[in-house]
Amino acid sequence: MHIFKYSPRKGTKAANMKDQIAGNIKEKRSEKLIELSNKNQKEYHDKYLGKEVEILYEEKKGEYYQGHTKNYILAKMKGDNQENLENKIIKTKCTDAKNDHILVEK
Repeated sequence: MHIFKYSPRKGTKAANMKDQIAGNIKEKRSEKLIELSNKNQKEYHDKYLGKEVEILYEEKKGEYYQGHTKNYILAKMKGDNQENLENKIIKTKCTDAKNDHILVEK
């Protein structure tokens, strides 16, 4: 889910409309939507716990290699410095689910 708050732009019809929503209300609504999005994404990622998934590893960031599943879930795996996983598709097991990524291991 992509969430953003509407803000009127000068010169548009919308900027002149009556009953504009106050900024604090927009902020609260955005927070609720972000919470819901995070909850839904975490629940979706939980479905992969214990399952094997193929990951296309794209880069190493810090101590983790990261890449994506076929359905674009961000996956991270602790990398040992002996093996370069970049640009490789490797079947790995999902061991933990976060709201923004899954953790996997060989």
